[in-house]
Amino acid sequence: MNAPDAEPVGAELTSEDLFLGGALTVRQPLDGYRAGTDAVLLAASVGPLAAATGLVLDVGAGVGVVGLCVAARCQNVSVVLVEREPHLVKLARYNVIRNQLSGRVSVVEADILRATEALHLAAALPETFPIVLANPPYHDDRRTTAAESPLRAASHQMPEEALDAWARFLCRMAAPGGRAAMIHKADALPRILAAFDGRFGSISVLPIYARAGEPAIRVLVTGVKGSRAPVSIRPGLVLHGLGQAFMPEVEAIFRSGAPLPDVLGS
Repeated sequence: MNAPDAEPVGAELTSEDLFLGGALTVRQPLDGYRAGTDAVLLAASVGPLAAATGLVLDVGAGVGVVGLCVAARCQNVSVVLVEREPHLVKLARYNVIRNQLSGRVSVVEADILRATEALHLAAALPETFPIVLANPPYHDDRRTTAAESPLRAASHQMPEEALDAWARFLCRMAAPGGRAAMIHKADALPRILAAFDGRFGSISVLPIYARAGEPAIRVLVTGVKGSRAPVSIRPGLVLHGLGQAFMPEVEAIFRSGAPLPDVLGS
């Protein structure tokens, strides 16, 4: 892969990290939220046959890891990344070029609460995305101490009620019958279900465990816009076996770009 002509502004405050066994090289801040396991698992919820859907929307994309992983795994998919923080937008655009994905991945700088004009200018129109993805900030800013870095605070914290705004935006952008997927802390499940209620049905919950026998640390929740089918709980995904080694099926996701079981667009 050829690097872009110019390094992004503030490159000395970033690192370059490899994803999908080195298929992607991503520059991201040393300070603030750093994409990793959750982003790759969310991207793996999109199956290889999603190419037939054409479009995927990555909401709150940060430096673009979720959408870039989807584009790298699904060769005919086009991805739109939506991010509000200007510094992360610059890095996302750099990462798109760095990985030679400019033909299929675009970046829109917009706050989801005020995104209409920016999305319209980018031809990212409501009810046109068969798959919409989100990895929102995990912490309620009224329950946690504000981070020293404004970027860290923005990427890690948001008001509890803002989760409903994320679900509303996902529903607004999803095509009729389109699928949404969100990854979050396990204890956010009641709030996610409440936010999806009336917007998405046929909801599927995948609990994610660090190790067998321990409480879930994450949930990956998917739903179908307009469906009235009931909620289902999928068999859990265990990340680690002995020591820090990934389980074989998880290793395949992180190293080879394998999809999760029962993925979107499979």
